[in-house]
Amino acid sequence: MMPRQHATQTAIAQANHFGQTRQPFLFLIDFEQRNPLVLPLREAAAQGIYYDIKGATNRDWQLGKPNEPLQMTRHPISFERYRQGFELVQQELQAGNTYLLNLTYPTTLDCNYSLRQIFQFSQAPFKVLWDDQFVCFSPESFVTTAENKIYSYPMKGTIDAALDNAEQRLLASEKEQWEHNTIVDLIRNDLSMVATQIEVSRFRYVERLQTERGTILQTSSEICGQLAADWQHQIGDLLFKLLPAGSISGAPKEKTLDIIRQAELDQRGYYSGIFGIFDGENLQSAVLIRYLQKQGEQLLFRSGGGITAQSGLQDEYQEMLQKVYIPIVWDKVD
Repeated sequence: MMPRQHATQTAIAQANHFGQTRQPFLFLIDFEQRNPLVLPLREAAAQGIYYDIKGATNRDWQLGKPNEPLQMTRHPISFERYRQGFELVQQELQAGNTYLLNLTYPTTLDCNYSLRQIFQFSQAPFKVLWDDQFVCFSPESFVTTAENKIYSYPMKGTIDAALDNAEQRLLASEKEQWEHNTIVDLIRNDLSMVATQIEVSRFRYVERLQTERGTILQTSSEICGQLAADWQHQIGDLLFKLLPAGSISGAPKEKTLDIIRQAELDQRGYYSGIFGIFDGENLQSAVLIRYLQKQGEQLLFRSGGGITAQSGLQDEYQEMLQKVYIPIVWDKVD
């Protein structure tokens, strides 16, 4: 493992070189930025890394339909363990050291599908598989570019769609409004480091996400800015200036990251990092959430949510569990 600073500088230099030469590449950057990976797009499959970004994929294999529906058994951390982390975060919120913190923990999972099966059959706009290491089926974009503009789509606020008046309850929730507003402000500030003319072009719209247990609703916003004409020449600097993603860290970033380390007592690794591709002209990327990793003989699904001073302990614990899902619906598998 390279020291963090050296690993980061190497990855930035590689990405900048590919951007300057307009060479397509793939990037995987872990949350702690200790093991960033940047490699030519054509070499990804040879290293066991496969992506599917809104239907564009390098998957060169095809699995047959599974013989049985997806079955999962969850073994989450105890409520008491979660309470300890939650209360630590609440103390820091009361002290004014953070305004919003994304608190996450792993859930051990028993599952009858392989990582490859989950990658092929899950329904998500952003998917990536690193053979025998992890699979991610993310609903959340990180940044996207088009015509020298950069776009970000932070996703904050979740509710079970089966609840009565679910959409109205989600939009009316003061806690969810405060959490979403805080993240939108943070992302606006982040984008201002790499772009100009920052604007919120769509604010707090509702998206429906399918899970094997039903539908959940989440709120997102669209924020955009104007890039320099030659932004590709510094694409590595651009990406790393924006890290870690605000929606899965919190605000203010630096102090909040310190509190996350104290509360979670573990490194996240690639979970809540980013991945994406540069096609020679533009990039598309996603936040590595809805993430299932292999650790020895176990599967770990990491999940969590944004904690504010208005958060309730029981509600946040349930949200963490609600996000432990795999978006595979049996009758849609073909």
